[in-house]
Amino acid sequence: MTQIILAAQAAQGSGSGMSMILMMVAIFAIMWFFMIKPQQKKQKEIQKFQNSLTEGADVIVGGGVHGTVKSIDLAKNTVDVKIARDVVITVDKTYVFKDMASTPQTK
Repeated sequence: MTQIILAAQAAQGSGSGMSMILMMVAIFAIMWFFMIKPQQKKQKEIQKFQNSLTEGADVIVGGGVHGTVKSIDLAKNTVDVKIARDVVITVDKTYVFKDMASTPQTK
């Protein structure tokens, strides 16, 4: 009788270890679908936008500065952005995030 109880307890012990592993896999899968995958999708959209930049496009750069693209230097990976009359700044292409035409305007 004691041997049967010990065998049952041993079987429960190995099952709880397996359920713990399944729980960890489930948590990782949930994190993947709700956090990692959407971030990767957003990053791909930003990269697609940066690769399709054209001169004259209204943009918002990383620091929140609004301006118009004046020129793009693919060799240096930089963009010249006009932010005011006679004021042109050069920023790294990876810091151009948004197109002002696609952002909702609130009044």
